[in-house]
Amino acid sequence: MEDIWDFITTVDIADVSDILDRQIRYNSAIAEEGLRGDYGANIGTVLLCSCGNDIATRAKAWAAAGSDARMNGCELPVIINSGSGNQGITCSVPLIEYARELKADHETLCRALALSNLVAIHEKTGIGTLSAYCGAVSAGAGAGAGIAYLCGGDYQAVIHTVVNALAITSGIVCDGAKASCAAKIAFSVDAGILGYHMYQNGQEFKSGDGIVMKDIESTIRGIGLLGKDGMKETNNEIIRLMVGEETC
Repeated sequence: MEDIWDFITTVDIADVSDILDRQIRYNSAIAEEGLRGDYGANIGTVLLCSCGNDIATRAKAWAAAGSDARMNGCELPVIINSGSGNQGITCSVPLIEYARELKADHETLCRALALSNLVAIHEKTGIGTLSAYCGAVSAGAGAGAGIAYLCGGDYQAVIHTVVNALAITSGIVCDGAKASCAAKIAFSVDAGILGYHMYQNGQEFKSGDGIVMKDIESTIRGIGLLGKDGMKETNNEIIRLMVGEETC
């Protein structure tokens, strides 16, 4: 995390702006399509209709809408993260909404996006590409880190946001790509936002609180073990349920 922070605060934005600008354009476009059309369970639209139009709701709703469209037939391209379109949407769209709300300049948004994407990749490294551990959890924590940066948070704010978010949503399982991914994304982004608000108010989950360990790197390593090794039997059970080998 220290290396990621050093990179995003010192990188020449010209070196990363091409891919980040594509992420902004493509992922914003599919989120807009998700809100405009009728895709899946329309989680993005449901959030906006039922929870208001504040920035936290919009961040969750636009991200969910991108997944609504992607999981339910829309062919618009997406800039991915960790091999996943949904994770790419989750890492980026909430930050784009926050940047609009805060009137952040392009360079600040790019640095926040670089942070969000790299945090998510760091978390996923120990888990691997596929796991019964929902990838939106990692991406939502990454989004929380990026939102903390956009709101003026320093390194301590970022790492505490990530730990808090992981402590909240690490129980979400992956049961394939489908409509409910949008709802999981919304909850994961919400956890990222709550994780930052906790830090702002002097609150945090501490070592010994469940899977939270002594520091950020230990916690991320623990999440990697949970996702890669701990979820193996969970994955098998999910597959048995999906193919009808178990009856409820």
